Amino acid sequence: MGPLVARRLGWEFIDVDDAIVAQTGSTVAQLFRDHGEAAFRQLEAELTAGLSSRHHVVLSPGGGWAAQPGSLENLPAGTATIWLRVSPEEALRRLGGSPVERPLLAGADPLGALRSLAEQRTERYTQADLVIDVEDRAATDITGQIIEWLERSTS
Repeated sequence: MGPLVARRLGWEFIDVDDAIVAQTGSTVAQLFRDHGEAAFRQLEAELTAGLSSRHHVVLSPGGGWAAQPGSLENLPAGTATIWLRVSPEEALRRLGGSPVERPLLAGADPLGALRSLAEQRTERYTQADLVIDVEDRAATDITGQIIEWLERSTS
């Protein structure tokens, strides 16, 4: 969704996980395995802080980013946050049923892990400025809703 929104707005798109992989030369799974989740979350925080002075950027963090203390609070004033809400079942389906590159889902029960993570993170996610249910919706429809909301909220 992020790349579509960025393209429509003429803004830059940055996927946080991809930027960390490019910066470190390691996959997310390798970073978790070799350095732990806390080190990965620190890289996320540093990257986000480094981008906070830039304008016209659509930033796509991973699911754990918003759950970290300070992540939402440290965003610059005027930053729009959007939660694209999807059920754990749909999230797993979108991952192809095999979340290989998702270290927090690597156990025997990825659906159970997704359900647990959703339960832990929902309170933080609901702090987003806009919450959109995206299940069973076309990307173009969701993108249009985001663009319309951004135009209304910034005018």
